[in-house]
Amino acid sequence: MIELKNISFSYESGREVLRDVSFTLADGECVGLIGANGAGKSTLMRIMLGLLTPSRGEALIDGVKVEKKSLPEIRRRLGFVLQDSDNQMFMPTVWEDLLFAPLNYGLSREAAERRAMDALETLGITELKDRYNHKISGGEKRMAAIAVVLAMEPSAILMDEPTTALDPLNRRTVIRAVNALPQTRLIAAHDLDMILDCCSRVILLSGGHIAADGPAEVILRDKALLEANRMELPFSLAGRS
Repeated sequence: MIELKNISFSYESGREVLRDVSFTLADGECVGLIGANGAGKSTLMRIMLGLLTPSRGEALIDGVKVEKKSLPEIRRRLGFVLQDSDNQMFMPTVWEDLLFAPLNYGLSREAAERRAMDALETLGITELKDRYNHKISGGEKRMAAIAVVLAMEPSAILMDEPTTALDPLNRRTVIRAVNALPQTRLIAAHDLDMILDCCSRVILLSGGHIAADGPAEVILRDKALLEANRMELPFSLAGRS
């Protein structure tokens, strides 16, 4: 379970980015985190990972408070797919990146390689196994970065714009993979059609606070609500409004 309690955050400039944000994600739930640019989605995820410290409130992962002393445990429980894959893939090859976390968590080489291959097969990208990270396309690197997180087998996964730079086929592959995952998932994205395909619930951030929290089908069909918060209907629904 992921629980946020009255989270507020301000940068050094004094600009408040988040204000009194509270919600709970149940085990296995897939939730979309949406909002216009600057709404606070990425900041909120970084607080959950302990990369930023809230000015008020607290975040808990499976009952463990996110704080400096608990960060090793938190990062075992939370996988994070970064918006920029170049910041996630730091080893020479895809395979070495896949093995890095499992080996550092104490798994045997055999167990780590099994996890890594399972992740590649889940996404249908086994051909990337021995490729050099600097020689694959942006879309391929995005798929590989998702595989790296899957190989960690965390209890919850945070995804920041997971379909960025993907062609239609790979986008659909990611959607299928996300829907098949048993973990709790929180997906921050501007791709509202992906959110509609994957998430049963949506949290709408606007101006640093929660403007709406409810069933995805209801929120993503509410044209007035979305437009009031600088967003538009998903493409698949726009023609039906």
